[in-house]
Amino acid sequence: MAKDSNGIELNAGDSVSVIKDLKVKGASSTIKRGTTIKNIKLTSKDSEVECKINGVGVVVLKCEFLKKI
Repeated sequence: MAKDSNGIELNAGDSVSVIKDLKVKGASSTIKRGTTIKNIKLTSKDSEVECKINGVGVVVLKCEFLKKI
């Protein structure tokens, strides 16, 4: 089960918010704290989700940096 930073279960299609500024490997941009991400997808790893972010593209984020909205 994928869980956010507060221990709340995440499901496919949920909306989440980023709780910390994150640097993106291979890109010069960062994902700012408070960025809202809609329609997440679960991966085979319980600690990661896949999502699409405007200006960055498709990325895989660790659940410890996300908060369910």
